[in-house]
Amino acid sequence: MSIPTVEDFTSSVVADRFDDMINPPGLTNHVLVAQVDHDVLAVRSVTMPPLSQGDCVTGRLLIDGVLAQSRGEVVEHVWRPDQVRRSTRIDGWRIETVTVVPPGAPGVLARITVANELREERELDLGVWVDSQLVRTMPWRRAEPPRGHNRQVPVGARRRGEPASPPKGMAYFGALEPDAPVGTLQGLVHLDGTDVEDVSAEANVIRTRMHLAAGESWEGAFVLVLGDDGAELDAAFESIASEVDGAVTASEAAWNEELADLFDPAGEHTAGALPLLETGNDALRRLYWWGAMGVLWFRRENPAGVRARHYDTLMPRYWQTTTFIWDYSLSSIVHALSDPEEMRGQILHWIGLDINEHFGTEWLTGGPAGNWYSVNQYAMVRLVYDYVRLTGDTGFLDEEVEVDGASGSVGDHVREWAVEWRNKRVGSALADYGEIDNLLECVSTYVHEVASLNAANVWCMRTAAELSRLQGLDEEAAELERSASELIPEIMRLYLEGEGFFNARHPDGSLVPVRHCYDFSTVGTTIAGDLSQAVRAEMVQFFVDHLRTPTWIRALSASDPDAGFSVRPDHQWNGAYPAWPADSARAAIQLGGAERVAEWLPGLARSANQGPPGQAHMVAEAVAHIDGGARKAPPQFPYLIDWSCSSAGAWCELVIESIFGVHVAADGSVRASGVLEHFDPGAKLVGLRIADATYDVDASGARRR
Repeated sequence: MSIPTVEDFTSSVVADRFDDMINPPGLTNHVLVAQVDHDVLAVRSVTMPPLSQGDCVTGRLLIDGVLAQSRGEVVEHVWRPDQVRRSTRIDGWRIETVTVVPPGAPGVLARITVANELREERELDLGVWVDSQLVRTMPWRRAEPPRGHNRQVPVGARRRGEPASPPKGMAYFGALEPDAPVGTLQGLVHLDGTDVEDVSAEANVIRTRMHLAAGESWEGAFVLVLGDDGAELDAAFESIASEVDGAVTASEAAWNEELADLFDPAGEHTAGALPLLETGNDALRRLYWWGAMGVLWFRRENPAGVRARHYDTLMPRYWQTTTFIWDYSLSSIVHALSDPEEMRGQILHWIGLDINEHFGTEWLTGGPAGNWYSVNQYAMVRLVYDYVRLTGDTGFLDEEVEVDGASGSVGDHVREWAVEWRNKRVGSALADYGEIDNLLECVSTYVHEVASLNAANVWCMRTAAELSRLQGLDEEAAELERSASELIPEIMRLYLEGEGFFNARHPDGSLVPVRHCYDFSTVGTTIAGDLSQAVRAEMVQFFVDHLRTPTWIRALSASDPDAGFSVRPDHQWNGAYPAWPADSARAAIQLGGAERVAEWLPGLARSANQGPPGQAHMVAEAVAHIDGGARKAPPQFPYLIDWSCSSAGAWCELVIESIFGVHVAADGSVRASGVLEHFDPGAKLVGLRIADATYDVDASGARRR
């Protein structure tokens, strides 16, 4: 039995040249978020809501007064939860940095080592180009973080960034006017925390010179802090600069503690814990840990939030203060097992808003963000179900919540969501789930009456029935189950016999074939038991032939006519969103294809080599692998993909509920009948906590301690 440490998540070495298809890694201390840039030293997108640097890049390295990036040398980076290590060589200088966001600090530290690799003494001319676009504002309801115009004020070897109205004709697009006394402080220091001797005459450049003998090194640090301008900002800078190595050590210790806490029911950070996994299957272990860490990564404990704790959806570049209902639900069982108190509060918060009007909430204000996502009702039923059955908090169903002046219990809302599809029918027995922006955003044919969410309606009604019986509403439960069964034949009218995939029905009545993994995964995880053996086999074969790749999945078959519509890789032919491989594996198991998943698992595990799951990874035919794993998609247009995404918990669900076959009913009863014979017959889940009971699970089933 083992608990992961930061070392277990050490990424592959990623080689980054200027303008490569690389998404640089992020860092966080759960309050401040930052992303390193393609440079060996620079950082970007530093945010501590409501403070934001926007997409500002700062800390670009200069050697002999020349931008280091312009030299065309490869920058190698290695990520861990606590740090990013970068290195490069320029003109016989070996440059290494270790970047951290120290625990509790309002800033970023990059420890620098520059070694003279030539056989002669020479002058090191080292510079840092700095920028600041800090602004304080709320709410944040755009994908891009807010930014403002700042001026740089030299203070010795430091630069103080102060919000200021831009000179005429120099305004940044989208920049906000300053309305708060905030600031940044950036500087270059020796390892003992003292400032370097600055010889620069430029306000946005810090530059120092020194002589280094052959083989000699200089060690120091670049420090950036942000906050309210004044003494607190200076104190924050001094706190980091005076303990450079201490900050690096503290970051490692903090992340190791939080990783251990994730599996410890007596831990200090959360009220729950995930079970430990014992297995000799390295791929199984790696993917389970990947999912667990990938949810922890998004925990936010920002005092500016409307609640004490939130989980972001994307980081470090886009939608920094938004929690999407859909993505949160894809990690539902991880939230329920590891942090049930936060999950309870998040569900109640969403119930109090009209989920037909947004895709999530912005946690600085608690208000809605974005347009309606068609999945919302399905996602909310899933969240309540997982919370109740895994925590045993059945009284939650009776809790009253007021929405628009009307009060109803959580159970009432579940029943309302389960039949909301009836209000979305337009000319047929199935629900019409709207346009492209309500669904997958980059598949033009996947609109209106889709198989996935209509199959989810069957699951929602059956689940609502199960929860209703806990409230003594047997008649309502029976009616929900009857309606669910009646919907199955209507869904199957969308199926293409012998093909393994489904049509979408458009408003003119036309049936448009769509070869998408979301139909496969959602139908397979919601109504597999209602399908004939022939249909199940056809669907698995379609998955193998059209979607599965050696290390990832195509969200859309490359044979689909809509494959030419977009190159956004989260839902198109060239890659997939991080939950889609996991959910497709769950579907394949439920459809009878466990052996096809088992043979796929080692390749999937190779893609867990670049930090937490990205918002999308790309298939090898689109862009080359990184050290054998599917590459994270880049952030720039036309891809627009963030470095990480919180739906990582789908990988834990694959392991716990599909491979181990754990099923927890609404009443808390537990059984397990998995497919471990295909993965590791000797594997065990140790310490699975369901309500007040603890279970160990292996190939023989679940045993209560």
